Amino acid sequence: MTSFSINHITRSSTLKEKAPLLILLHGYGSDENDLFSFAPELSEELFIISLKAPYQLQPYGNAWYAINFDANNDKWSDNDQAIQSRELIATFIDEACSHYPVDKDNVTLLGFSQGCILSFSVGLTYPEKIKNIIGLSGYINEDIIKLKTQDAYKNIDIYASHGSVDQVIPVDWARKTSPYLEKHHIKHIYNEFPVGHGVAPQNFYELKDWLEQKL
Repeated sequence: MTSFSINHITRSSTLKEKAPLLILLHGYGSDENDLFSFAPELSEELFIISLKAPYQLQPYGNAWYAINFDANNDKWSDNDQAIQSRELIATFIDEACSHYPVDKDNVTLLGFSQGCILSFSVGLTYPEKIKNIIGLSGYINEDIIKLKTQDAYKNIDIYASHGSVDQVIPVDWARKTSPYLEKHHIKHIYNEFPVGHGVAPQNFYELKDWLEQKL
């Protein structure tokens, strides 16, 4: 019995070996079942793993790191916990690639909200482990990324999207994604949709098409 560093659920691929791997990272207050609802709509060749974040919230749900509110109701992120989660996910990717019949050179991270922030953090800190990142309704937190040299990012590709009327994570934060990635010469697409903090149907079909082109 293999022990993993993160609890997760899986959907097997139709391929018996070297399946492209898609890892799902849910948002704050959710769990591994949330994004797993995408699975039936995605290519059957994908081996899909949905992770459960390590910090349990009360009365329910999980988080990759704490978000605290101060007296002025300003939110701040616990970057130390976020970095711990980044390392946990990086370790899990190695565990999954050695245990499941997947292609370690074809790993995609798909994250929503806090899971998006972690997807960027893992992928940009460990570009050798990741081929694609799909970042939904999040932003790049530079404080939890250890940047590599420009050459390290030549094989990575990113799809990012945000709701233009997002009331949880301001769209202005997400709009910094493209300039940041351009500065580091990282291939990417960034699109906005006229929704709040969620994934519009047209957004889902666009990311699905994008991902299928990368498989």
